[in-house]
Amino acid sequence: MSSYDKYVTPLSTRYASQEMMTIFSARERASTWRQLWVWLAEAERELGLPIPEDAIQEMRESVRVSDAAFDKAREYEAKFRHDVMAHVHAYGEDAPKAAGHIHLGATSCYVTDNADLIFQKKALDLILPKLAKVIQNLQAFALKYKDLPTLGFTHYQPAQLITVGKRAAQWIQELMMDLEDIETVRDRLQFRGAQGTTGSQATFLELFEGNADKIVQLNEILCKKAGFPSAYPISTQTYTRKVDLRVANAVCALGATAQRICSDIRHLANLKEMEEPFEKSQIGSSAMAYKRNPMRSERITALGRKLARLPADFTATFETQWFERTLDDSAIRRMDIPEMFLLADSILLALDNVTNGIVLYPSVIRSRIDQELPFMATESILMKLATHGVSRQEAHEEVRVLSHQASDVVKQQGGRNDLLERIKKTEFFRPVWGDIDSLVDPQLFIGNCPKIVEDYCNGEVAAKLANYKESLDKASTAQLSI
Repeated sequence: MSSYDKYVTPLSTRYASQEMMTIFSARERASTWRQLWVWLAEAERELGLPIPEDAIQEMRESVRVSDAAFDKAREYEAKFRHDVMAHVHAYGEDAPKAAGHIHLGATSCYVTDNADLIFQKKALDLILPKLAKVIQNLQAFALKYKDLPTLGFTHYQPAQLITVGKRAAQWIQELMMDLEDIETVRDRLQFRGAQGTTGSQATFLELFEGNADKIVQLNEILCKKAGFPSAYPISTQTYTRKVDLRVANAVCALGATAQRICSDIRHLANLKEMEEPFEKSQIGSSAMAYKRNPMRSERITALGRKLARLPADFTATFETQWFERTLDDSAIRRMDIPEMFLLADSILLALDNVTNGIVLYPSVIRSRIDQELPFMATESILMKLATHGVSRQEAHEEVRVLSHQASDVVKQQGGRNDLLERIKKTEFFRPVWGDIDSLVDPQLFIGNCPKIVEDYCNGEVAAKLANYKESLDKASTAQLSI
């Protein structure tokens, strides 16, 4: 049967990186189980259990699971209906001297749960620098365009001017929140260790002949070998699924942020003010050859939509665990944990590509400002008239009438906004005719935007990115294969 005859997730065939796919691959999973069994045997021997060194050495030499070992494990699983015991027996065939010592004192969750924690730690370590790279891209963009006025929108209606850099700084702030949340769950991640079938450590207490101190030492050794600072102080048969939910709440929030940013980019592309990178031979539409669709931003939005909704699965899995464990967490976690990280990875690769190559059209931005700025400038004109002793209320009425006439030209006739020309031709406004042009300079309407951007990007953002300097110095922009 060809690979084209069975379903394969597009996350692996189209979107995610090889590094992330390797973390959650079948070989990495099974090989990590074997590594955990090696660490357990090494620690148990160190604490006095009679496990021969040559048996442990044989285990070390067979840590990486071969294709033949997978075939053997499948045969055992068909017989035992138990994946962990299938791999125990397959490992015993590869390391026959250790066959009677593999998995000593452990329950299945010693390998499955500890492996999941290892994979999540590796995956978090992979996405954090990628998220920092996206922030760095937008930091450079925001600083470059901190002074360039653009229309602000509230209710998707023209509002006060901001700058292009200020809008990018809004995106950065939300990504910074994601970065901080993901860093927090990464730093707080702990190991399950060796806890027994219900978290009572009874089997290990028996192995160590009632010496509870040796169980503490065992877990300290295991944590050190696995690269974790400590083990969760309380476990049942599993580590609490609250851990997965905490990680998901942080990682999956990135999906919401990505949707928001790319929705802005897609709207700005419609306005022809901004575009994502568009390759020379890229086709926007099979029917409409002229189109330049924002397909990368649309892809990110779709992936973000899926990612942002995964916490509901993790919530249900956590809240429906009964007492010390039920197995209805198993099948769904096999899907949800890898998919969460493959989605986050895919989003960050695409976001890196988009944010590093944003195309801006300042002339279009200015023309749109010119359509709206005359209305915004009327308050300044009112104040200027007041300095000449003109009644504010009379001036307000004159402006109102002319504004409605200009609005009619724009909306009913499809013309350009001619409010300023009308003001310059109306005798009432003669005292300020000479000031009109200076009152509609867009730079007068951007408030404190340039300083806001500079202070934020050169302050808090720069300080955070300094923690990722080594990886950022080596990073190149992600190239999308599709």
